[in-house]
Amino acid sequence: MKEHGIQNAIRNELAAECFCFRANVGTGWQGTGKPYRVPSKMVVAVNAGDVVLRQARTFDTGLPAGFHDLFGWVEVTITPDMVGQTFARFFSLEVKTDDGRESKGQTAFRNAVNSSGGASAIVRSSADAQAHIQSVRAGKTCH
Repeated sequence: MKEHGIQNAIRNELAAECFCFRANVGTGWQGTGKPYRVPSKMVVAVNAGDVVLRQARTFDTGLPAGFHDLFGWVEVTITPDMVGQTFARFFSLEVKTDDGRESKGQTAFRNAVNSSGGASAIVRSSADAQAHIQSVRAGKTCH
């Protein structure tokens, strides 16, 4: 299964366990003025349905390099000796296939989340993700 399929399976599996969101990261195009949708084929070989942007330039989404595929929070109840309050603990999951490897940016992001009190992990299946969320809910520290 490809990463995208694993991500969807994980989000479905965790739906009742926590608040989990997919981080959409990518590059897009923008230009000046209103985009012009070409109504029919033109001499410049622009096809019907194509969009033409004047003075086009790329832009990246606002998430930092290395931001993980999935993120959210888990409700955790603080023990009675800690007033019994409930709080949301941030988590992130970097989804990889069986042979996928974490990039340097992803490692740095995972370390930053974990050292800040969040819970970040690499997961390769829904079972991995479920185990991680249960660990987070139990208040275990991630490294």
